[in-house]
Amino acid sequence: MIKAIKGFNDILPDQAAKWLQLESVLAEVLARYGYEHIRLPIVEQTDLFVRSIGGATDIVEKEMYSFVDKSEPPTPLTLRPEGTAGAVRAVIEHNLLRGDTPKLWYIGPMFRYERPQKGRYRQFHQIGVESFGSELPDADVELIAMTHLMWQELGLKDEMQLQLNSLGEIDERHAYRDALVAYLTDKEAQLDEDSKRRLTTNPLRILDSKEASTQALLADAPKLADFLGEDSRAHFEQVQAYLTALGIDYTLNPHLVRGLDYYNKTVFEWVTDKLGSQATVCAGGRYDGLIGQLKSVDAKGDAQNKKAVKSEPAVGFAMGLERLLLLIDAVAPMPAVSACDVFVVTHPEVFSSGIRYAQSLRYSRPDLRVKMASATSLKAQMKKADKSGAKLTVIIAQQELDDSTISIKDMQTGEQKVVAQDWLATVENFKPQ
Repeated sequence: MIKAIKGFNDILPDQAAKWLQLESVLAEVLARYGYEHIRLPIVEQTDLFVRSIGGATDIVEKEMYSFVDKSEPPTPLTLRPEGTAGAVRAVIEHNLLRGDTPKLWYIGPMFRYERPQKGRYRQFHQIGVESFGSELPDADVELIAMTHLMWQELGLKDEMQLQLNSLGEIDERHAYRDALVAYLTDKEAQLDEDSKRRLTTNPLRILDSKEASTQALLADAPKLADFLGEDSRAHFEQVQAYLTALGIDYTLNPHLVRGLDYYNKTVFEWVTDKLGSQATVCAGGRYDGLIGQLKSVDAKGDAQNKKAVKSEPAVGFAMGLERLLLLIDAVAPMPAVSACDVFVVTHPEVFSSGIRYAQSLRYSRPDLRVKMASATSLKAQMKKADKSGAKLTVIIAQQELDDSTISIKDMQTGEQKVVAQDWLATVENFKPQ
């Protein structure tokens, strides 16, 4: 028997209904802020991720699903491990920065090879939001305020805590990196194995190590905040002032960093204590240099001259939908939604009339979900109706056709009555669950 690949999970109908509810709430909040939906391919050139995410990151080194296609010459391709790089590529390729600054959102599967665990899979799903064109702190705060509203709409407001940090600009971060490496090199023997590896590849990631011994070493390490310049400090202070004005509580976390190279200035995470070690539900930040970084490569993948290419400011976030659904199930379960409101049962001899009735009901009452079984016996159809979760079953036989009526059975009480054939066409007579 062929089964699903480890880490690639089926989402069955009862769970898929929750996904649709969640996606509907998130999309509605995004619409309130004027964000537009964009649909991106799940396969991109591998070099897009190497250049944007960074060759020394865990994603590029260990986790990407990459292959070579059949073109001539063969092109290295990768299943997208995250969405920002593809969104930026689309913005550049289609000149979306001309005119109004784009505010975009996307949703769909991402792919990373890592150990599957609760809320984290090799094919996982994210909703991502990207705001382009503003270097001012209000753009950062708009995204945080948007997520804050999402938590309220989902009943999660009291379960989420906002953590903030500033990574400064790249030169400030590099200066800090050098100081951090110098400090930790003297204590390398005391680091955990993963942190030893990161010391030469991505040392800032050591800051979010889960090892208590490593965190103890970091207590006396240089602080990134001490390396920020005046502009970075002012930007971060204004972000905090806006959040205070909006009444959004936050905690400063000096160890909050990113595993991706393109972030600068504000980074933020929404975390919860209801999911064990998988605490982060939503993460985002500013990445003002990424557009210039990707623009600086021509079609052949070569750096254009050596001239600096003007970038555009941008800020975004992503949230994992599997993890968010786990949190919702734990603290604010969504009400079950039946796949059916009305089930139409028809005597086999007049089944064509039943088909016409069900179809007319779908036209006149688009708010109703109307199901039918195949033209089997009435008993078999009623069994299907019992299992459907429908609130009402409509029964049609020759007698009902002769009298221009239908029989209605309340599936919760068992009560049955005969009503006019057009009874369900009137909303006041029956409303869906």
